[in-house]
Amino acid sequence: MPASPSTARAINDRLALRLLQQQGSLTAGQLKQLTGLSRPTVADLVERLTDAGLIAVVGEAGEQRRGPNAKLYGIVADRAHLAALDVRTEGVSVIVSDLVGTVLAEASAPIGGDAGTGPAVEQAVALVERVVKEAGADRLHTVGIGAPGLIDPANGELRDSTGLPEWHRSLVAALQERLPEARVIVENETNLAALAEQRDGVAADRDTFVLLWLGHGTGAAVVLDGALRRGASGGTGEIGFLPVPGTTGLPSAVDCEGGFHSLAGSAAIVELARSFGLLVEDAAAPEPLAAGVVGKAVALVTGNTEAGVGTAAGVGTVTADGPPGPEAQAASADRFLDTLADHLAVGAASVVAILDPGCVVLGGEVGQAGGEALATRVEERVRRMSPLATVVRPSGLGGAAVLRGALLTARDAAQNELFAPPDR
Repeated sequence: MPASPSTARAINDRLALRLLQQQGSLTAGQLKQLTGLSRPTVADLVERLTDAGLIAVVGEAGEQRRGPNAKLYGIVADRAHLAALDVRTEGVSVIVSDLVGTVLAEASAPIGGDAGTGPAVEQAVALVERVVKEAGADRLHTVGIGAPGLIDPANGELRDSTGLPEWHRSLVAALQERLPEARVIVENETNLAALAEQRDGVAADRDTFVLLWLGHGTGAAVVLDGALRRGASGGTGEIGFLPVPGTTGLPSAVDCEGGFHSLAGSAAIVELARSFGLLVEDAAAPEPLAAGVVGKAVALVTGNTEAGVGTAAGVGTVTADGPPGPEAQAASADRFLDTLADHLAVGAASVVAILDPGCVVLGGEVGQAGGEALATRVEERVRRMSPLATVVRPSGLGGAAVLRGALLTARDAAQNELFAPPDR
């Protein structure tokens, strides 16, 4: 059946807004060309969206031609402000943006493990309020939160999980109470990282892939046919609990020690480095120490002094113990990366055997620090272990993917509401 006039207008308006979101400011003529709509129809939708306060004239095209320059229209970015939080065991990172996703202010703060639930929540909320003020925002429309643990699919709330700080769950409730006008959305951190890699990272060309999170802990996110899969209880991707060979025991329902986490968690990677004579000097930093270990090992193997820069920089220093000289150091680092790839391939191949995703992204700070040197090693091993063709790619966003995914989630939710027709 043909769409009703009101439905057609709503479809056209959403199309125009999406184009302005994706391409920036456009003239009415450019909107006509990109949408295929008639000039009168474009003129009507521009008038509707302007009257609704969603778009405004932001400049002129500046084309050298006779007559006045064409007006440039853009989304009214300050129509709404958004916040994104990356909630980790040891701290919180916050960014505040406008409606189109331009970051206006950001900050991070550590939260000590000895802080009680109440003080920890107050520290995190105070950080959010400070960043909102620095951004010049009067109020928040939507808040996206990435946190470790399970999200209950029935109510969208963070479930109580053994081993995770109680203040995580209390923070969500506190933010909702302190920001009564804002919509608060909570999602598993690894799922948000996968969303960011799919939209802005190395999986942009993939409708189906698995992101293997390698940070302080381990996790996985599954995207099949373009859709994120959460599972019946929200636990899809809890790969840290996967029983694997090479550990000293089996995981339990309340402890992933003995599972894949024991091979690929940050502590396990650092211990593995030490076993190959790589001395690790600890340093105070929010990034996993393993990211520094892996990044510096890659630098030793490739001779690239820039390797390990970024999320891995400043995490610690790695040198080879034993016979001095660059060749001995590189050999130790090479054996370390080979063995680490053996460990990671066990988890990756298990996922491949069940899902056949065609692509595995080594995410998180460790995946980014390992780069192509580690991803290539893991891909070679997975191909030897499985008949299913699989490419393995290093993360393009690393640990920053969680914040990016949280912001994308908040932006999508806010735009879906604000861009909806009034009679919806």
